[in-house]
Amino acid sequence: MQSIVPCIWFDHTAQQAAEFYTSVFPSGRIIDIQRYPTEGLPDFQTDMAGQPLVVQFELAGYEFAGINAGPEFQVNPSISFLLNFDPSVDLDAEQHLDRLWSALSDGGTALMPLASYPFNPHYGWIADRYGVSWQLMLTDPAGARRRFITPSLLFGQTNQGRAAEAIDMYTSLFDGAVGTLVHQPDTAGPVAGEVMFADFQLAGQWFSAMDSAGHDFTFNPGVSFMVRCADQDEIDRLWDALSAVPAAEQCGWLVDRYGVSWQIVPAALGELMAKPGAYPKLMAMKKIDIAAFG
Repeated sequence: MQSIVPCIWFDHTAQQAAEFYTSVFPSGRIIDIQRYPTEGLPDFQTDMAGQPLVVQFELAGYEFAGINAGPEFQVNPSISFLLNFDPSVDLDAEQHLDRLWSALSDGGTALMPLASYPFNPHYGWIADRYGVSWQLMLTDPAGARRRFITPSLLFGQTNQGRAAEAIDMYTSLFDGAVGTLVHQPDTAGPVAGEVMFADFQLAGQWFSAMDSAGHDFTFNPGVSFMVRCADQDEIDRLWDALSAVPAAEQCGWLVDRYGVSWQIVPAALGELMAKPGAYPKLMAMKKIDIAAFG
């Protein structure tokens, strides 16, 4: 089971989005759909009774969760997903990249057009019809093998220059390790020393990060990371280390010092939520208390 799962916030379109992604990505499938209860919902959720709550889906062996809610949070490019098309394992990698770019472009917006750039011969950055950002690139077949999907964190605005600090914190909490870490050269003026590109592992999964100026977006709960914890001790440890915005604490959600949103949940959350009265108990919690489910 994947320990850290990217969760994407959708405005009433989670199932529709999951069906779209699983139709255009390789080996796409919907794993499960959990639904809102039909009664006992708070007033602001009564229109969601019986509708999908979380849609779990898999793309090329990588798990995502779609949160089906309202317009409270808008996805933005501060967290995107790198897609590595590797000619050393797929002779038609460039054609497959072009095909997926075309599908994601339908109703989407190109943030960087598909073209040749100094850092990559065939690259494009697209926000799809749901606002989710994807970076498609043709991988150097002579380079290190990379997983097809890698979440990418962009540190800008108030967090610019803090990527290296965040990587140190995350790798220490999740038994991680840094792979590549490239800093801006000393000649780069005000951004000298900042992270040009880094990749790192958390709980055995690859992530990437960079510092970047000039963007008008920053981290928000539109994309969060759900961490499946073995027990209450692990929940407590991660909660205490990560939570930095008390007002954001709700139902196992927290926001860390960099603005990144996390969901710290028990691995057996599905079993707990199947118990009578579980949903209102969860809604009343900040940090999840496993014992309180009875």
